[in-house]
Amino acid sequence: MIINNFLIISCIGKDDKLGLRINKDFFIKKFENNKAHNERLVNEISNFLKSHDLPIDEKFSVIVNQGPGSFSRIRVSLAVAKGLEISKKVNLYGYKNNDLKLFNQENIENLLKKNLTEKKLIKPIYLS
Repeated sequence: MIINNFLIISCIGKDDKLGLRINKDFFIKKFENNKAHNERLVNEISNFLKSHDLPIDEKFSVIVNQGPGSFSRIRVSLAVAKGLEISKKVNLYGYKNNDLKLFNQENIENLLKKNLTEKKLIKPIYLS
């Protein structure tokens, strides 16, 4: 599986981040942990993508963390990712939090090389 340009969403309630890879460059945006975060996620993603002037089309991919983690954060992340898949025809993948030890370009590329992402959407894992 070759995924060149992608947005990776890791919002599970702790150490929430977005990652964006554009032509071998990798950018990370970190979030504060607060309740308003769920309401701002779409705006944060939109601003993050606009700041890097990246066209979102069928060649673009979104990779979303399926958990385990916070019920509301995972549900919002999945809803946003699914919305991008439907509206922009992007490729959507999911991964489990335990499969990505550190959120950096090298580890994300290793995750993709090992085919640990799932193309079918997606079975969230919530913490009790």
